[in-house]
Amino acid sequence: MKRSDLNKQLNDHIATLFNEPKRSDISNRLAKLIDAQEQQTIPQAAALNEQNIYLITYGDSIQSPGQKPLQALRIMLDETVADIISDVHLLPMFPYTSDDGFSVTDYLQIHPELGDWSDIDDLAGNYRLMYDFVANHMSESSDWFQQFLQGKPGFEHAFVEKEPGFDATNVVRPRTSPLFHTYGTTEKQVWSTFSKDQVDVNIQDPEMFIRLTETLLVYITRGATSIRLDAIGFLWKESGTTCIHLRQTHTVIQIWRLLTDYFAPNAQIITETNVPHKENISYFGDGTNEAHQVYQFPLPPLTLHAFTTHDATHLTSWAKTITPMSKTATYFNFLASHDGIGMRPTEGILTDTDREKLAEKVIQNGGQISYKNNPDGSKSIYELNINYSDALRNTGESDERAIQKMLAAHHILFSVMGVPAIYYHSLFGSRNDKKAAETSGIPRRINREKLDLATLQSELETNPYRQAIFTGLEKLAKVRQAEAAFDPYQPQEVIPSDSRVFALKRGDVYCYTNVSDQVVTIEKAGTENLLTGEQIRDGKYDLPPYGYAWIK
Repeated sequence: MKRSDLNKQLNDHIATLFNEPKRSDISNRLAKLIDAQEQQTIPQAAALNEQNIYLITYGDSIQSPGQKPLQALRIMLDETVADIISDVHLLPMFPYTSDDGFSVTDYLQIHPELGDWSDIDDLAGNYRLMYDFVANHMSESSDWFQQFLQGKPGFEHAFVEKEPGFDATNVVRPRTSPLFHTYGTTEKQVWSTFSKDQVDVNIQDPEMFIRLTETLLVYITRGATSIRLDAIGFLWKESGTTCIHLRQTHTVIQIWRLLTDYFAPNAQIITETNVPHKENISYFGDGTNEAHQVYQFPLPPLTLHAFTTHDATHLTSWAKTITPMSKTATYFNFLASHDGIGMRPTEGILTDTDREKLAEKVIQNGGQISYKNNPDGSKSIYELNINYSDALRNTGESDERAIQKMLAAHHILFSVMGVPAIYYHSLFGSRNDKKAAETSGIPRRINREKLDLATLQSELETNPYRQAIFTGLEKLAKVRQAEAAFDPYQPQEVIPSDSRVFALKRGDVYCYTNVSDQVVTIEKAGTENLLTGEQIRDGKYDLPPYGYAWIK
């Protein structure tokens, strides 16, 4: 793209967001940012293909005495998963005060307990890196918020204050805490979507718009090949609206997409919006102008539902709606993450009874449930807080059966259209950390345990549960990476099959996953099982309980 074309498109977008004099101010300052960025040496990544598999992890998820956590993470990656992991999603690696990293105090510094930018540079030498950009809110202890409280020049309007006459009755949010909290000696009332320690930035302030845009550009310069826009749907506030998914929020993402494509054409903008499916995929825009990838939020709960009920009907029906977006936009697929299993994405797919049954199972399996407030004053299930392998277990199932289900679930993850991402506790066969959730009072910590490097490496060889899950996922990953059919943009075709089987066709590969505890015979479509090497000649193929196959 020519610079002149970039300027025109940026100015057109800015004109829809701001009136004068804000419009001219932002356009002029953005032009200076671009001038400065053009003087930087910016790393360039290759385009995504079937080789790309993301690992989701905190910077301190792996620890080792005498090593900074980022160094321990690098050792683990190099010695354990370098042959299958191409991209590493580093959950917020910046200084913070709460929410395990999502109340950032400084967007541009590495948390000193993790390491420093040199450690990030070392990681970037061998792996593509995904940075978390918590653009919607900051810690109340951040320097920016403290300058706002003090009325310092340039920060007078940096955060969203409560305004007389602002109608917030329709605001949609995922928390039960107050929407506004009071801060400082002046007792300013400031918007806080998630908690008192997470104050919402005011993107409508030219100063903050430029600061946040500059942060994005710094991340690109500092080696980010993917940038995750955390909770981005809440960014813009407007009286009388839901203040989620507003047109203006989409326009901001379009501006950031333009800049990303201009400076790093293969870098990925990835939006995180834990909402119903139709709302979620709106962040693709027209398929070329917003997110390069959108979190595939329905996949975790629908996969869990299929293995719980031994019926893939809902998963299959939903999969039929998943279509290619463009040659540059696809889905970020995952089953587990640092958060729980979101239930809002199942709205319109599962019934309230379906969700309640999953919640009951999670409680029985040692997990917890988080709720959200609804506009009518009622509460509904927001997410299931549990380790995914524990979530999959049905009553009375053995470890061996649980391992098989975990591998089968990830066979689905690896089969669907898009890019797969594996949470570190899933890859390493972890279990519920109930003690951490109970002692902290934070339900999500049930799946955020820190792992000692030496212990982990030993247990991957000696602990049957960890070993079986890790080696099984490793095999799936390697076979997948060898097949062009799993290119992230390759369409998927849902194949008619038994309700107990989730069946897709990707290119020349047929993907079958048995979600039941019974043997299911399928009509084969192909001659070779890529996972076993066996030749198929008799026209039928038996999938064992929770069995799976890629048949070519």
